[in-house]
Amino acid sequence: MEEKYKQEPSNCIKVVLFGPESTGKTTLSRQLAKHYNSVWVPEYAREYLQNKWNNEQKTCEPKDLLPIAEGQMRLENELAKKTETVLICDTNLLETKVYSEVYYLGTCDPVLKKYALENTYNLYFLTYIDTPWEADNLRDKPNERLRMFKAFEDTLIANKKPYVLLKGNQEERLEKAIKHIDKLLKIES
Repeated sequence: MEEKYKQEPSNCIKVVLFGPESTGKTTLSRQLAKHYNSVWVPEYAREYLQNKWNNEQKTCEPKDLLPIAEGQMRLENELAKKTETVLICDTNLLETKVYSEVYYLGTCDPVLKKYALENTYNLYFLTYIDTPWEADNLRDKPNERLRMFKAFEDTLIANKKPYVLLKGNQEERLEKAIKHIDKLLKIES
């Protein structure tokens, strides 16, 4: 049963856009996938939670986290089969773990925690909060951006995950991300 949260073997480099809401992760994911003529893994939680909101007018609850994690890994595993170069992940289970701990008093389902820490990525791009806040009916912490950013950064540091901080405008972030992915592609070839 737990296998559905596990990464399947793949031949591609995997990078993750990682950070608080409304910091440009989806925009950059799309740009990077286009640049590398590859694929990007969308954030399954957005679709899942938007459907929940539309149907029940409810936001995320702890019981939603494992279905979100399952959907995220299903997408990632499917899309990893479609590239031999680089897979751009708009998010991953470690991000879901951070949200769980921030929103639910430091708690995280043990299964989610296990796979959030076991699944591996070549590089994380930590997105800073210097982008304009864009409100929608799923985003809810416009006044806590620095605290949320710190939670994401602390998680990467505590778990010794390789990361690069992305700041600046879209062009600056894209240029820096490309530079780091190009280095990974040279190492792998």
